[in-house]
Amino acid sequence: MALLEVKDLHVYYGMIHAIKGISFTVEKGEIVTLIGANGAGKTTTLHTITGLINPQGGEVFYNGKNITHLPGHSLVKEGLAHVPEGRRVFASLTVLQNLMLGAYTRTSKEEVQETLEQVYHRFPRLAERKNQPAGTLSGGEQQMLAMGRALMCRPSMIVMDEPSMGLSPIYVNEIFDIIQSIHKSGTTVLLVEQNAKKALSIADRAYVLETGTISLSGSASDLMNDPKVKAAYLSE
Repeated sequence: MALLEVKDLHVYYGMIHAIKGISFTVEKGEIVTLIGANGAGKTTTLHTITGLINPQGGEVFYNGKNITHLPGHSLVKEGLAHVPEGRRVFASLTVLQNLMLGAYTRTSKEEVQETLEQVYHRFPRLAERKNQPAGTLSGGEQQMLAMGRALMCRPSMIVMDEPSMGLSPIYVNEIFDIIQSIHKSGTTVLLVEQNAKKALSIADRAYVLETGTISLSGSASDLMNDPKVKAAYLSE
């Protein structure tokens, strides 16, 4: 049984048919990436999976449970965390306060503190800046904070939307190293990323979205060498 299964998903914005019956799976322990041009439906797909948008057709199953119409806050309790596009940190709150918001579903203070120390170990800069307002962090540091906040709920799967967007090349490499580290620690990853070359270089499998449909799928290495993918998404 797949950890995440999306079946015949349809999403409309008014009269616009944004997602047109897509189906895909993410197995436990995988990194799966969705790649595609702007407007292909990648973010809409993630928002539907994580309960921010209600689909007009199809179903989403997580860990064998139908979560199609569950709100986002309920999915955090199910072990599904979302790192949104644009980071969406609370700028006026401190780094520590932002991180603690990620643990709002958890009841054991001791376990929360243990997870906080793990996050600080993974992101030393957050520990150094824990009392700073999040809005004073650099873009790369805010991305680390968004990822750390998601990890505070101890998810079994983390969904990431454009984690490298707007970052310098040094931070891009660091963020992808962190994604691999999170994966190696046992967390399944579903990644939407404009930087297709980077995404395919760390993923197990990939799906190509074009105008709301899946046009290609397969192992990440196969898609990396596919002439159509090369021409559309991997050219310098």
